[in-house]
Amino acid sequence: MEPWIETVCKSIANATGTAFEPADRAGVGGGSISQGFRLTGTDGRRFFVKRNHQRHRAMFEAEGAGLAELAQCRQLSVPMPVTLADHGDACFLVLEHLDLGGRADGARLGYAVAALHAIRGEHFGWTQDNFIGSTPQPNPAEPDWTTFYREHRLAFQRRLARDNGAGRSVIDAVARLESELDTLLDGHRPAPSLLHGDLWSGNWGFVSDGTPTLFDPAVYYGDREADLAMMELFGHPGPDFFAAYNEREPLDGGYPVRRELYNLYHILNHFNLFGGGYAAQAERMARGLLAELR
Repeated sequence: MEPWIETVCKSIANATGTAFEPADRAGVGGGSISQGFRLTGTDGRRFFVKRNHQRHRAMFEAEGAGLAELAQCRQLSVPMPVTLADHGDACFLVLEHLDLGGRADGARLGYAVAALHAIRGEHFGWTQDNFIGSTPQPNPAEPDWTTFYREHRLAFQRRLARDNGAGRSVIDAVARLESELDTLLDGHRPAPSLLHGDLWSGNWGFVSDGTPTLFDPAVYYGDREADLAMMELFGHPGPDFFAAYNEREPLDGGYPVRRELYNLYHILNHFNLFGGGYAAQAERMARGLLAELR
């Protein structure tokens, strides 16, 4: 048995109050930031374990807190954090293991996400900063959505992009868009809804009984449309999802433009994480949004 497994098993035992003896460890693919494992005990219990370097410990702490926040929504099956263990220069986030592979049901997912967004906060932001991927995500309390999105989403990513070598044209386009945000969002007054925050198609699924599940969150309280926009950026939940969502929380006619605005944040973040053609895509998006103001 690898030494880190023994450390994780002891941490599980301490957290659950029941000894945990490992019987099998299997790698789980799909993560681009952390390694994933399924750890099965001799008693049949299973846990999902994520491994990363100690420098990313705060990321794991924030992920666990975010999952606990999402668990307020009773229409979702959220993998609950169990423990956080340290071994050498590595840290390990242990989560409840969920058996994925249930039948996809867009309508059920739509009702569940609408229920999530019906959970409201007192202000925009969250009780702590967290991460979008491995990028820091500031979540200070703001009473005004436009201010929050401009200062703590677009401007934050723009400054990172500048520091990461993005060209002057994209930086100038995003900065100009920030200066026009009051006009672009004029009349739009969303409530601070509980958001997953990084809701691309790889971060939702269905457990064996068909209950929707969300994981790998970047939680904060914001405009619910930001989650919906991300659901259409890398994948799509399908028409049944939107029919069900609109039945519970109808969208208004301005959503298509705001969808582009909110996804600009994620495209800038992808440039900051991966580089490449995301800068050009961000510039096209920013200029297209500016054209809406003419």
